[in-house]
Parts: sequence; C-alpha cells; structure tokens
Amino acid sequence: MNYGGGNLRSVENALHALGVYPEVIVDAAGLEGITHLILPGQGEFGDVMAQLGKRGLVEPLREWISAGKPYFGICVGFQILFEGSDEAPDVPGLGVVKGRCVRFKEVTGKKVPQMGWNAAVPQVPGSKFWKGLGDEPYFYFVHSYFPVPQDSSWGVSLTDYAGEEFAATVEKGEVLACQFHPEKSQDAGLVLMRNFLSGGE
Repeated sequence: MNYGGGNLRSVENALHALGVYPEVIVDAAGLEGITHLILPGQGEFGDVMAQLGKRGLVEPLREWISAGKPYFGICVGFQILFEGSDEAPDVPGLGVVKGRCVRFKEVTGKKVPQMGWNAAVPQVPGSKFWKGLGDEPYFYFVHSYFPVPQDSSWGVSLTDYAGEEFAATVEKGEVLACQFHPEKSQDAGLVLMRNFLSGGE
C-alpha cells in the first residue's frame, strides 16, 4: 500500500527477491481483489494517519485488520494499529490493538533512536510467522517510539534495547506487524515476509 510515505521501494525489492510482484494500491478501491496487504511505514505517526485519512483508508484498514485478513505492518505501519502515540498525542491510531506508543527513556549511554541490529525473541510457540527463524533472529531497527500492547490476545516477540524491553512484533490470526524493517534485515527479514505470504507453508 502506498499512502504517500513509507519505505515502498525497499519493500518492493524484498518481495521481488521472493519472486512476488506486488500491486501498489493508493485508495480503498484498490483493496478489492487483494489477498495480502503490506503497509510499510517510515515517518511520523500523525503524518501517516493524516495521509491515510486523506485517501479514505482509515476505516477500510480497520475493517480489513479486524476481519483477520492478511496484514503486515512495518514500523509506523505497526504503530498505527494502536490507540495512539506520544509522538502525536492528539492523533488517534486505528485502535485495532489496545495500547499506546511511547518513546524510549533517555539514559546515559543510550542512543535514541535505536539504529542497528537487535534480536527479537518470539513468545508464541509454534507461530507460523517465525517458522525457520530460530529462537532469537536478528533484525534491523530504526525508531524512537514503540508500542506497549495492553491486549493479551495478541502474541508478541520481545526485544531489549539498553535494558528497556519492548514488543518488537504483534500477531494474531493472519495479522503480523513489526517495529523493525524486515525489508532491510537480509535473510531473516525475507524468511519472515515469506512466512507471512505463505502462511508458514
């Protein structure tokens, strides 16, 4: 999905490496006939929600995700699933997952944003999304904010950054979203994306 922002080209390139040639959609009409939806994210929470609103995509996205249709949210595409973010305090998110995005705590020796490779430890035994990735795969992160889920029906993976643990992913049914960038995470990222597209088959 192209909402006027995001890291579209890198995601397209990663999909091409998997032999998948995506259709880029820009409005709700484009959702017709789509089987899997990937929303790459890059930028500020409030700007992303504004762009989705301009394109009439907010409610269709809520309906798609709430229906359990295959959705893969990346970075801000992950964060907008939540009720809101401290990055744009007055802007509501999609509210699909209870919780809010917060900023990393500023402590001595800790760089914000987090930029670089870090492990994500899956907490959902037998998850189809994590098939073939092992117990502690590494992915590439670039972010200052992260969501704090408050709904235990969503499974998570956990990452620790300088002593601060956070949910690097959420998953439920056919919905997966991650704070890191799988399209920039080499083999591990490609495996995760392949698992999303194939249902772990």
